[in-house]
Amino acid sequence: MTPADLAQRPLRRADGATLVCFFVVVLLMLPARLAVAGLPLSLTPAEIMALLLGLVWVCAQMISTAGVAKGGNPVRTAIFVYGMLLLAIYGYTTYLYLPSDELNLSDHTFVLYAGYVSLLLMVCDGIGSRERLDFVLKAVVIGGTFAAIVALLQFRLDFDLTKYMQIPGLRHSSVEEVPTVISRSDLRRVAGTLGHPIEFGALSAMLLPLAAHLGFQARSRGQAATRWWICAAIIAAGLMFSVSRTAVLGLAGAGLILLLGWSNRRRIVTIGAFVMFLGFMKVLAPGLIGTFYNLFAGAGEDSSIIYRTHDYPFAMREFDKSPIFGRGLGTWYPFKHQVFDNQYLLSLVETGLLGVLGFVGVIGCGIVVALWVRRLSSDPNVRNLGLTIAACLVIPLLGAATFDLLSFPGITSVMFLLVGAAGALLRFERQDQADKLLLSSFQEPADLSRSLIALTGNGQGSARSGSS
Repeated sequence: MTPADLAQRPLRRADGATLVCFFVVVLLMLPARLAVAGLPLSLTPAEIMALLLGLVWVCAQMISTAGVAKGGNPVRTAIFVYGMLLLAIYGYTTYLYLPSDELNLSDHTFVLYAGYVSLLLMVCDGIGSRERLDFVLKAVVIGGTFAAIVALLQFRLDFDLTKYMQIPGLRHSSVEEVPTVISRSDLRRVAGTLGHPIEFGALSAMLLPLAAHLGFQARSRGQAATRWWICAAIIAAGLMFSVSRTAVLGLAGAGLILLLGWSNRRRIVTIGAFVMFLGFMKVLAPGLIGTFYNLFAGAGEDSSIIYRTHDYPFAMREFDKSPIFGRGLGTWYPFKHQVFDNQYLLSLVETGLLGVLGFVGVIGCGIVVALWVRRLSSDPNVRNLGLTIAACLVIPLLGAATFDLLSFPGITSVMFLLVGAAGALLRFERQDQADKLLLSSFQEPADLSRSLIALTGNGQGSARSGSS
């Protein structure tokens, strides 16, 4: 392509997809421990970017020329209900007495949730087409691949690149107290650019189906698919390097959904690729496959599982003190209270029944909407994307039972992003259905031509009358 051709090409205007991609890059490529210096709250660049997305969404809703969607959407309704529940919980619990440390944490957590809601709304309403949605999903996969490459360096070379990623204006937050590389069964558990190996493993499990979808989609369109298969392989390796049961359980749940919806040929190809991958990992990291086997074979005697289950009675006693609204967002923190490695228990204590129902409801709405799009669409790529998003959202539902998922902004942000993607996908499919219905209403091509001429004439007449 010559410079003259580039000069003649129309410049693409930045839109909601552009802003979301900037957010994804900041979220997944910067170390999770870096926060913006000089702020009273410990906020990362990604969290501030999410709040800015909310401000842009609000401003765009006030005008009709910004290209932001309006009108009914089940995902928008679900996040509105969840946001109102969180606001009610925050108002009720802060109205009562809270110690100053817990009050500060409640304020901080509410700001984080405002960012998650903003991110979902921008993805749901601010992305203008399926091509732009694909652009966002590609950015997510590339960001996850970068995090997995960092994890590969941590696992194989014991080299933590995040220690050298110092950026002016950013400081280390309290996340630094949790190491990014810890040990399990004489192996290094790594977190990449995320905050903890469990978070990194669960996030890798969520991104692996997306990378596979992009590979299948590129192949069906006659485009280069090798790069996406390379990304899928790197993300899968990163999942293994996390040495996390949560990641394997989540991937198993997502894989079950995908295998049920895929064709027989795709199932056979995927199972074959999985077996080859395990053989490659056997060579790359001797002892890793055996460690995973022992994690599940000895689960009944594993101290981490025993620790997760012995605190159920204690959590129920705390829940009984305020079963509806809980004790407050973010007020149950590990340096003061007993740790709950279970998001459902933690949410029951902090936000009561309302918070748990809202959390499950948002994810459930995303799954239902994604499967709904799969049923409505006749495009195989759209159908596969709907199935993929539904499978990815099963992972946080399962993972929330094994660790405090909402305490980790990385995987929480991607979860809300995918729920918003389901809403955007439904909006695109509805528009396609409406366009098809409009075209089918014309019986003859001549009728369509006459109608278009009439519409054009009316528009010109309106313009002339307006100018006079």
